[in-house]
Amino acid sequence: MTKVGLVQINSRFSGQVYLPLSAGALQAYAQKHLKNDTEHEFLPPIYSRVSIEEGVQSLMEADVAGFSTYVWNFQLSLKIAAELKLRKPEVLIVFGGPHVPDRAEEYLNQYPFIDIACHGEGEKVFLAILENASTDGWPEIPSISYLDPDGRLVQNPRVPRMKDLSQAPSPYLDDVFLPLMSSHPEENWISIWETNRGCPFSCTFCDWGSAVASKVNKWELERLYAEIEWFGRHQIGYVFCADANFGILPRDIDIARYCAEIKQRYGYPEAISIQSTKNAQERSYQAQKILADAGLNKVVVISMQSLNPATLEAIKRGNISLEVFKENQRRFAAEGIETMTDLILGMPEETYDSFTDGISTLIENGQHNRIQFNNLSVLPNAEMGDPEQIKQYGMEIVETQIVNIHGKIDDPENTVPELQQLVVGTHSMPKEEWVRTRAFGWMIGLLHFNKILQIPLMVLHEEYGLSYRELVEFFLEGRFDTLSSREEAGPSFPVLSEVRSFFFERAQDIQKGSEEYFHSAEWLNIYWSAEEYILIKLCVENKLDAFYDEVGRAIPLLLQERSLSFSPAVIGDAITLNRSLIKLPFLTEDLKLELSCNVLEFYHSVLVGDSIAIEEKPCAHSIDRTAESWESWEEWYEKVVWYGNRKGAYLYGNVSTDKQLEGHY
Repeated sequence: MTKVGLVQINSRFSGQVYLPLSAGALQAYAQKHLKNDTEHEFLPPIYSRVSIEEGVQSLMEADVAGFSTYVWNFQLSLKIAAELKLRKPEVLIVFGGPHVPDRAEEYLNQYPFIDIACHGEGEKVFLAILENASTDGWPEIPSISYLDPDGRLVQNPRVPRMKDLSQAPSPYLDDVFLPLMSSHPEENWISIWETNRGCPFSCTFCDWGSAVASKVNKWELERLYAEIEWFGRHQIGYVFCADANFGILPRDIDIARYCAEIKQRYGYPEAISIQSTKNAQERSYQAQKILADAGLNKVVVISMQSLNPATLEAIKRGNISLEVFKENQRRFAAEGIETMTDLILGMPEETYDSFTDGISTLIENGQHNRIQFNNLSVLPNAEMGDPEQIKQYGMEIVETQIVNIHGKIDDPENTVPELQQLVVGTHSMPKEEWVRTRAFGWMIGLLHFNKILQIPLMVLHEEYGLSYRELVEFFLEGRFDTLSSREEAGPSFPVLSEVRSFFFERAQDIQKGSEEYFHSAEWLNIYWSAEEYILIKLCVENKLDAFYDEVGRAIPLLLQERSLSFSPAVIGDAITLNRSLIKLPFLTEDLKLELSCNVLEFYHSVLVGDSIAIEEKPCAHSIDRTAESWESWEEWYEKVVWYGNRKGAYLYGNVSTDKQLEGHY
């Protein structure tokens, strides 16, 4: 009897953990196709982060130990495998997944306890390994690399991808996971789901399709519908759809409709995350709207990654047009559906100017909820990870520990840190410019997307013609101090200066190898993005009024510098309204607000892409501060700052009480 131990270590997200789809798929395929499946016994899989000792003990009975690896679990997988091999030298250790490099010689020499490295789709390869585990040399096993007894690299030819995916049974429908779920009733399970495999695009920064190349192969609809129902019946709260381009196929509309039907029937899944296709825009819009109307798609993600033509050419990416982007924003806003846009900082040919102009353009075209600024990391099998490309674009790379936004390290002393190769400078964006660009992203995140100054920024852009880039740079560069005439010693704008200094210092810390996010032991003991941290700090330390006072003195300096005539009443009303709408704990009464112009009506019109003129006329408003309330700072940190992140739900009237699952950005 050959005992098989599978390892797919997943991080926990908001107290929830993924069922190990890769491990389950390998087991389901092997059990269906093994010539004599009674000769193999699959041990319970390792599915989440454990101590090295616990991992080793779980695998001590295994004759074959298979590890599915990626950037978030590679280091812990290595530690468990090395210790297992030390204690049980005869165990066959197999590593697969996207983190196994295609050029494997250095990899296998660096980690000699790995017997076999697998490449590409895993089902057929792992089956062949199990059927030939007891032989020497493994010449019959396709798509593997190993070192022969003389230490020479052997790379067997690749097996073709499965064109007929019906060969691979569903681990959900074959009940592969039921023993695991039964033995761990305490777990709150979430799922990864494939409706197809492959990606027709070739973005150089991405290794999404590295295991399956370009052609899109489909699972049959009958299977997919049965899996959706399985999620509903087993009360799976969150499903991450691992398709690279949901909406690319006409049938995706039908799949979205069936997901909505299952949600209505069972109440589950509560949410489905999809990665939308860059083409077939009308179909993509319809699919996302169906999911959003059903409450399944909490935020629609419209990824752009860059707006710079030179960068898009270098990374082999084609975006939707700005016209389509603007129209989608308008349509989603009219439906009350929030969106989020991804940009990647530090890509080839990107400059400070192109990146910040791109941000400004996206806001001008309707993105007011959230732009997520992801730092570029180099992955083993992405084309961008080729040493020649790294040299060509002058990529400055630093190794940093991976910690998810809003993540938590429960036992820092016994945790094996996971590492990433972060790009912190290029030929086109030298390191000092990377710092400036990173700080710009945080500043606009705080002012516009955390909504702390969104209304005045909109007024200044729409009424006075200032670009969002210029407005953010005014605060980022500290020009308020330069333009002010100081009659007293000391800084005239201490709060604004503190904010900008923090952003620059954090960016410099990342370049030195610090984590991307900022840990606060006192604020839920989790990692916050820099702009969230500053928002909390301003509120908790009672600096919000001082912040708005400084803004009220700073903005006229900018307008005067530009020789723009302006209405102090309009500027004052915009600041007052924004301050009054910020969600805060401990408020027990609604607010009656008297303004001298229709700035609230103007604000709402901009959000839906139909800006109206500001008129100076008395306007009375009642701000509902009691429909949502928070009785402690801790509750506010979690339900407003954390859960409101993706929707930018920081103002009264913008509700976001959905628990957020982090790590999927």
